[in-house]
Amino acid sequence: MKINPIFFIALGLFGVYTIEFGVVGILPAITERFNVSTSQAGMLVGVFALVIALCGPFMVLILSKYNRKNVIMVSLLIFAGSSLLSAYAPNFYVLLALRIIPALFHPVYFSLAFAAAVSLYPKEKSTQASAKAFVGTSMGMVLGIPITTYLVDQFSFEAAFIFCAVVNTAASVGIAIMLPKSSKAEKVSYGEQLGILRKVPLWINIGAATFIFAAMFSVYSYAAEYLEQVMGLSGKIVSVMLVIFGVGGVAGNLLAGRLIGKNRVRTTVFHPIVLAISFLLLYMGEKSIVPIIVIVVLWGAAHTSGLIVTQIWLTSEAPEAPEFATGLYISFINLGVSIGSLAGGWFITTTGMKGTIWSGLLFIMLALVCIAIKIVYFNRKGLEVNRVSNGA
Repeated sequence: MKINPIFFIALGLFGVYTIEFGVVGILPAITERFNVSTSQAGMLVGVFALVIALCGPFMVLILSKYNRKNVIMVSLLIFAGSSLLSAYAPNFYVLLALRIIPALFHPVYFSLAFAAAVSLYPKEKSTQASAKAFVGTSMGMVLGIPITTYLVDQFSFEAAFIFCAVVNTAASVGIAIMLPKSSKAEKVSYGEQLGILRKVPLWINIGAATFIFAAMFSVYSYAAEYLEQVMGLSGKIVSVMLVIFGVGGVAGNLLAGRLIGKNRVRTTVFHPIVLAISFLLLYMGEKSIVPIIVIVVLWGAAHTSGLIVTQIWLTSEAPEAPEFATGLYISFINLGVSIGSLAGGWFITTTGMKGTIWSGLLFIMLALVCIAIKIVYFNRKGLEVNRVSNGA
């Protein structure tokens, strides 16, 4: 049975997002192993996101001249190598330095992987291709933490990093064998790619994506604490709920891919509204287990589908330079993650645990303002425009 190349693209996305977020699950082991504080260990997450935000678009721009398939394979091997070296890092600062290397290539792989995924399908099925690839992203974001935590608890500190190395190596080998050479992208000059920065609608879309991710991570960054303190769940039940959150996320991601393929604008408007509804249901603090499961599934679906909705909404404004636009996307959503987690923490400090919901709702309102401006001033036909592939 022949495996679809998109499986290995998704596997690579799972691997890189496990590298980015999986370290959260082993922070206690890192503090103990290297004798550093929790805040110092947290730099492993913050520095990773900061490098992506600052360097992402430029790395994508620089490497866009090279063969797409080769760059994808090399990026995956760099992820694998840095993970293997991290397993045996002699001190914390070497480990921190080893986080910078995959962070530089994270947006490169992300951008080129989605371009490769789309190239495997007819143009009218491009959003479905993106949705399938995004399964790897959502699984990495949601399951990366519990997987690395389990590996450290059951085996060793090194096992968590070796797991990431194995996953990315397998993805690289699979892509080398299965991804057609015809997926090589048409060369676009640096000037043409940088030209998209003159587009006002693109910057409005960037604003919407940044605010949606700020909303998502205002709440998700404190998910475990919220479920314990407000919903009254035990630590073990919270772990189960986070897995249920991930299942809802995968389903929501695939559903969003279908909906956005039918009508991009309506889906983009509808998404933050559903996210707001899930936040309001969380705010109510339901205590019964069945309603909590329903709420968590809805929350997971709304949260994770934000990936594909915002990515397609943003990149659709720059079809002439999709890889560079995706580099901008990954840079700004990481900025949104940082802003959202900081804002959520501030709201919690000033108003209590439920304050994180108010932070999320505030950013949703800002995102909806951006989306409304884009539709009213740059898309005169509004909700009737854009069935699939032309600019939104």
